[in-house]
Amino acid sequence: MTPSSKPLANVAGAARAVLLGLVLLGSGLAAAAQAAPKPEDPKKQTPWNLYVDAKEAYAMKMELGEKALLVDVREPIEIMFTGFTDVADVNVPFMLANRSAWNEKKSVFLMEKNPDFEPGIARALAERGLGKDAPVIVMCRSGGTRGAPSANALWGKGYDRVYVVVDGFEGGTVKEGPQKNWRLKDGWKNSGLPWSYKLNKEKMYFMPEGL
Repeated sequence: MTPSSKPLANVAGAARAVLLGLVLLGSGLAAAAQAAPKPEDPKKQTPWNLYVDAKEAYAMKMELGEKALLVDVREPIEIMFTGFTDVADVNVPFMLANRSAWNEKKSVFLMEKNPDFEPGIARALAERGLGKDAPVIVMCRSGGTRGAPSANALWGKGYDRVYVVVDGFEGGTVKEGPQKNWRLKDGWKNSGLPWSYKLNKEKMYFMPEGL
């Protein structure tokens, strides 16, 4: 950062703080506010244009508590090996691994959209006495391939405010050095926020019978 850019960065930081403050008020104005910058990649954008980083998502939950729903949208097996935060209210995966199908191109199990995703979000809200007007915060691994798509899956279905955690649970990868490609940049795990490899069974996703 050059010396001339520091004042601009300070202004941007202050603006983000003001916007997050509006979110925490839980008022109608919060629907138009966003804290983290809008992602440049269209694939990471949503119709709500509501984005927070991991620290801001944590601040929202601490302020709003049970009035907001924080959803970990990762595959449960992925969570089992990479950790979970009990600050999250529930795990409702957007994509599930099909153990009977194979992705030849990526040499992994085929990932398919969970048909129970939106119903699962609706159930989680109802179980807490919340309506679809309550803030919903979705968090995937890095904020990329599942963050915005999972939010977009809720568009047009009555949800008022859906936020995407842009840096996700594990954050981004280091581009250079001995730890290249390790997920050590930003994200929930790298921001000093509470998490553990010990999972809360009550919050984990179990496939409903009949699906």
